Amino acid sequence: MNWTQLRVSCNIKDIDTVSAVMSMVENALMIEDYSDVTDGLNAIYGELLDEEIIKKDKTHAAVSVYLSEDKNVPEIIASLKSKFAGLDIKTDIQTIGLKEEDWAECWKKYYKPLRIGKNIIIVPAWEDYNAEESDIIVKIDPGMAFGTGTHETTALCAELIEKYMPKGKKVLDVGTGSGILAIIASKLGAKEVDALDIDPNAVKSAQENCLANNVSNVTCRQSDLIRAVTGKYDFISANIVADIIIRMSENVGDFLNPGGMLIVSGIIEAQAEQVYRAIISKGFDLMEKLDKNDWNAFAFVKNNGR
Repeated sequence: MNWTQLRVSCNIKDIDTVSAVMSMVENALMIEDYSDVTDGLNAIYGELLDEEIIKKDKTHAAVSVYLSEDKNVPEIIASLKSKFAGLDIKTDIQTIGLKEEDWAECWKKYYKPLRIGKNIIIVPAWEDYNAEESDIIVKIDPGMAFGTGTHETTALCAELIEKYMPKGKKVLDVGTGSGILAIIASKLGAKEVDALDIDPNAVKSAQENCLANNVSNVTCRQSDLIRAVTGKYDFISANIVADIIIRMSENVGDFLNPGGMLIVSGIIEAQAEQVYRAIISKGFDLMEKLDKNDWNAFAFVKNNGR
C-alpha cells in the first residue's frame, strides 16, 4: 500500500492548536518540535545530539499524519486550509508522496455524484447526471476550497438546511468554502444569500461555482467570520470548527431576527457539549442534533425574547 505524508508547519506558539486540528484527520501524529533543544545534549537522557537537530529552527514546529491510498488527500488538504484560515493560523502544508499535478485526477477518482439529505444531489462539474424530477442538482468544482459534500460536516449541515431553512428568506453562510451550502440554500428557495470566507481563494471558488449553477442571488465576499456583516438574517449556517463557532456565538444572535435559525457543523464529539452550552447561553433553543462518524451538527432557533 502507498502512503502519503501530510506535513503541516506552523509557528511554535500554534503547535497545540494545529495538533488538535490534525487529530481530526488521524489520531497518530508525528510532531517535530525542537524548541527545547538548547545545546548538544539530550535533556532527558544526556546523550549527544546530532548537529542537524541542534541547528533546527526553534521558532517553528511541524505536525505530520500518514494517509493511506484510499484517503481523499486533496479534500483533506482543502479542509485543513479552511480550518486554519478560520483560526487565523499561518501554516505551510506539504505532501510527500503525492505530486501536486496529480491532484486534479485525485478529485476525479474520489468525487462522484452523491445524494445528501432528501433531494440534494452533489455532482462534480466534470460528471453528467440524469436527474429525477424531485432532484436538486448542485454542480461543484471544489478546486482547493473545502466543501464537496462528501465530508460528514458538509453533509450534516446540508441535511439540516434542507430540513429547516424557510423559503423566501435572507440567509448567511459563514465559512462558505466552495460555496456548496450557499448554493444549496439558494436552490432550496432562499430569497438572497450572503456567502463569507476569510480565504480569497475560497471566495473565488464559490463565485465560480455559483456561476456554474446559474445562481444569481448569492453574494460571495471575504470576511473574518461575521465582522463584515451588517443587518439581520432569518437563517445562518456555519460549517467551521468548534473553537470558532464558540467565538462566533458571542454575537451571532445580533444578526438573526427573532425566531431565526442557526445551523452549525464541523464539531467533533469531544467538543459538542461545549458548543451546545455556548450557544444555548446566548438565547438559543436546540431544535436538533445530528452526528456521524464522530462529527456533530446542531440546529438552533433564536428565542423570541432575546
